[in-house]
Amino acid sequence: MATNLGTGGKIKRQDALDYHSSGRPGKLEIAPTKPVTTARDLSLAYSPGVAEPCLEIAKDADLSYRYTSRGNLVAVISNGTAVLGLGDIGPHAAKPVMEGKGVLFKKFADIDVFDVEIDATDVDEMVRIIQALEPTFGGINLEDIRAPECFELEERLKATMNIPVFHDDQHGTAIISGAALLNAVHLAGKKIEEVKVVVSGAGASAVACARFYLELGVQRRNLLMVDRQGVIYEGRTEGMNAYKAQFAVPTDKRTLEEAMEGADVFLGLSAGGLVSQEMVRSMADNPIVFALANPDPEISYPDAVAARSDVIMATGRSDYPNQVNNVLGFPFIFRGALDVRARAITEGMKRAAAEALAKLAREEVPEHVMRAYGGKKLAFGPEYIIPTPFDDRVLLWVAPAVAQAAMEDGVARIQLDIDEYRERLKRSQSRSYGVMRSVVQKAKAKKTRIVFPEGDVLPVLQACSILASDEICDPILLGPEEKIRKMIAEHRLDELADALVIEPKSSKDFERYAAEYWKMRERKGITERLARQFMERRSTFGSMMIRDGKADGMVLGHTMSYPEAIRPPLQILRTIDGKSAAGVYVVVTKNDVKLFADCTVNPNPSAEELADIAERTAELARYFDLEPRIAMLSYSNFGSSTTESPAKMAKAAQILRERRPDLVVDGEMQVDAALVPEMRGELFPFSSLRESANVLIFPNLDAANISYKLLARMAGAEVIGPILLGMKHAVNVVQLRAGVNEIVNLAAITAIKAQADGFDF
Repeated sequence: MATNLGTGGKIKRQDALDYHSSGRPGKLEIAPTKPVTTARDLSLAYSPGVAEPCLEIAKDADLSYRYTSRGNLVAVISNGTAVLGLGDIGPHAAKPVMEGKGVLFKKFADIDVFDVEIDATDVDEMVRIIQALEPTFGGINLEDIRAPECFELEERLKATMNIPVFHDDQHGTAIISGAALLNAVHLAGKKIEEVKVVVSGAGASAVACARFYLELGVQRRNLLMVDRQGVIYEGRTEGMNAYKAQFAVPTDKRTLEEAMEGADVFLGLSAGGLVSQEMVRSMADNPIVFALANPDPEISYPDAVAARSDVIMATGRSDYPNQVNNVLGFPFIFRGALDVRARAITEGMKRAAAEALAKLAREEVPEHVMRAYGGKKLAFGPEYIIPTPFDDRVLLWVAPAVAQAAMEDGVARIQLDIDEYRERLKRSQSRSYGVMRSVVQKAKAKKTRIVFPEGDVLPVLQACSILASDEICDPILLGPEEKIRKMIAEHRLDELADALVIEPKSSKDFERYAAEYWKMRERKGITERLARQFMERRSTFGSMMIRDGKADGMVLGHTMSYPEAIRPPLQILRTIDGKSAAGVYVVVTKNDVKLFADCTVNPNPSAEELADIAERTAELARYFDLEPRIAMLSYSNFGSSTTESPAKMAKAAQILRERRPDLVVDGEMQVDAALVPEMRGELFPFSSLRESANVLIFPNLDAANISYKLLARMAGAEVIGPILLGMKHAVNVVQLRAGVNEIVNLAAITAIKAQADGFDF
């Protein structure tokens, strides 16, 4: 089954050719994972240093997993005899597809791939070639090899090789459609042991799917396979082989039309247009139709739905609901198999993958996943029986399930703690997750009440559901209670069932808060009538709740501009000692974590304000388990320029050194001097910084804001923030239209500030 992530529109031939040929031809490259910038690096990477791991591996071949990339390297192997719907086009023409497979492995599971195109069709020859590759790879993915040779090839390789061998055309489709089958049968109110299944097609995918459905509980007597000659029945000799023969059953049905009468399930892996509306109408109640031929299914989605309103339908296409897409399987199956160094992929591992996918489809779908599909509502039901390819939770569900099954089936070389493994996958998936982990643990140590003024906004509610479920804080939701309760029920956010929901104008505290606010602001042009109007604004009401001690902190800003959101907290809750607030971003790159300030509040802070900002940012760093090393940044190094901006940064550094001699701080300095200890040691050996700075203080808002956004957009850095420093109370303002994870992160940071346990930022 070809993998199709959808195009969003028709792709022109020239567009596809240009995509593959522009710039560096092809879609993959090899990149070093270790530095090779000095003579010493070269000596370690190659001669003489490379001899040491060679000698260790010579003693124990399994050490190749420790000292080389083998444990994360898969071979995608094809001879080009059955490429997509193009047929036998040969190994050269198959290479773009195999490269594409490698891209998907990397994108979805961070697995490296060598695509290997073999100019051979004889099974014996292919077996010998692939067997000889075993020392190079941690796993073998067979692809686009015609039937029946693919069956024999895989069977012989699995029997003789000590690494996982997986023919995706067979098992990928089987696993994904199997997951869909489990959920479809559930929705149809049927038992899998009783359903009657018709399989149209008898190639690699069809045979593998039929075998897997039997593993899932379908009874052999209830499964009819149909090929070009008709139903495969006991006693048939025409067009038969050993693989078809295993599905021969006693039946008087001879055609696809006859087979489909009264059937519960149709699985199509054959050709477009084979199934008519009348055939669908002849099926049992709540029929399940998986028309997976690509690009044209056996019956189109509109035709099937028009024939039967009770049909549960899946196709291989992305423009209709329930796309059976192999990318939901192979990257994550190999991820789990590689991470336990599995010797094989067992039936138990395949079943575990299918069951994990089926269970995930029944979970609430995060807002960011729906956003990837144009904001379309996705919820378990007839039009959503399997997860979508861009649901990043698939990795966290499938890979651990496969790893667990491998250990239970006795094919794992190493044993993993599955909970710890899942946490590791989360960190690999999101670098910011690893950074936030310690913050979340601190937040959970003491329960706090965090108010969310935008309580009727779905991403906010989804974030609050996570916060409540993980016991990070107790969310308080502001907004129309009836609407919010309805949204909680509709989106199955059960963790918020008992959450406190307050509609400001209906609150018993409304009049008192309005009067107090009027008194606070009466000399700021606020009348009694205006005070009441302002109190209807949830951001104002939430700030008063904190002032009143009925909430410990607040997170807002998803639907507001930053100035609009921050104004009420500044007016009501004020800053510490009347000093300026500031906004910090935690910038997480592949290998490092830095704090940038001030990115959101002060356009051109003074030296004194910069010293304050640096001090509070340093304290914040410790909550991320970082020992702060502060650099006051400029275009100048240590007095090389005496213009206003460098002088300001030098003065800020001096103020902070005098105020806090316990902190490591230096400047003014250029950013490369701050980040490269070798350069600084050579040119500025007097600097108090001995390691790379991790707290970067910028001379103005322009520089800070531009810098963090450049890293995020051009270098793929992940950012956490903005974190609001200097407030008397715990308040944070998320970016406009912030995602669920961003809201969760800032809420956890707000929670630890709200704990008020020696908090000093």
